[in-house]
Amino acid sequence: MLRFIKKYLSALYVPIVWTLFILIAMCTPGNYIPKEEGFFIPDFDKVVHMGLFGGFVFLWCLYLAGKPVATKKLLWGFFWFYLFSNGLGIGIEYAQKYWIPGRDYDLADIIADILGSGLGYGLSNLLLLAGRKEGV
Repeated sequence: MLRFIKKYLSALYVPIVWTLFILIAMCTPGNYIPKEEGFFIPDFDKVVHMGLFGGFVFLWCLYLAGKPVATKKLLWGFFWFYLFSNGLGIGIEYAQKYWIPGRDYDLADIIADILGSGLGYGLSNLLLLAGRKEGV
């Protein structure tokens, strides 16, 4: 399974498209988001936030892992994307609060973004660095 993921998802366009999807989804005005009355799962949006930001970190780390880079530099790159993802999640919440109509600031969304980023970072370290030699 990991071989499939590395083969088809490690191209540069995959994390770029994922990043654009996050920006579009999070910056869409509230009146464009459909309201479903019959379908409701409490706090399901927190799971979505975790998936979006965990995927962001994992996909960028997957792209980095395909490059011939020393393991220490790769670890720093993974950590940088983890930090960047946290900043992006916090920044988007403040953008929703001040500039995007119909959207509001939610501290629980920020926490979900950070948890998702942490999961993506952890999975990246476990799956993408396993068996990698120290040099490259």
